[in-house]
Amino acid sequence: MKHIKFDMGELMAFVVTAEKSSFRLAAEALFLSPPALSRRVERLEAALGARLLERTTRHVKLTAVGHDFLHEARAALTGLEEAVQRVGDQLQLRRGRVTVACIPSVANHLLPRVLGAFAASQPEVQVHVIDESARQVLDAVQRGDADFGVSFTGSQDSSLRFEALTRERYVLAMPRSHAWAERSEIGWSELAGQRLVSVSHQSGNRVLLDQVMAELPHQPVAWHECNHVTGALALVEAGLGLAAIPQLALRQDHPAVCGVPLTAPDVWRTLGLLQRRDRVLNPTAEALRQCLMHAHVFG
Repeated sequence: MKHIKFDMGELMAFVVTAEKSSFRLAAEALFLSPPALSRRVERLEAALGARLLERTTRHVKLTAVGHDFLHEARAALTGLEEAVQRVGDQLQLRRGRVTVACIPSVANHLLPRVLGAFAASQPEVQVHVIDESARQVLDAVQRGDADFGVSFTGSQDSSLRFEALTRERYVLAMPRSHAWAERSEIGWSELAGQRLVSVSHQSGNRVLLDQVMAELPHQPVAWHECNHVTGALALVEAGLGLAAIPQLALRQDHPAVCGVPLTAPDVWRTLGLLQRRDRVLNPTAEALRQCLMHAHVFG
């Protein structure tokens, strides 16, 4: 097999000259002098052993061989660009940085498992977690501070794409020593007269819970209030009351606190991935997003 020796600079010089039909215009496009461009094309022709361009005083025309070779040259350059892009994507995937915004229950109970698997496959990637309220997660995604978010609000925002991960029901968190701990379900109406721990109005959960409580004939009273569910759980563990919380916020193997499903009505929320519609994720962020999409949330 005959070995042809020429470089990509010479190939590019031929393609641009053929497309511009002018050495002068091609030289300007490639930031070369016309003589330097001409020498590159001549070296390519010498390497191929064929004339590719017909030169005249005013313009340049392709020869029959040059016309056929132009198609192959373009394909070769396109293939090289794609190969370079793939290498760049892989490097970015291995050494990139991704920022994810999520509500505290996700940061505490879902994200560690996912990040553990992600770090094992991509050890050079830096991950920044913004663990805040649902409102702040939404703001971080909209501002572009986070590549994407994980929350239960934002599905109605036209500027965002919401991809459902799972539905989680609300449970009543209580000490494992509580008299109700062995029950399979508890009605919301039974909360009347109980000492409750609640999240504050700063929490996205509060709006949903207030709607449910408003329908009860006898509304329970919250004696303690925290900004986040994690704080409410700490007070439940201390024996200061019971708390209506989303299922994901409470580990099934929690040593001191358990959760019993609340019914009549059953109350659920949908947890999902938030991303700006006008933003394309880089390979690093997309890889983490895929990990979250395929995570077994309640495993």
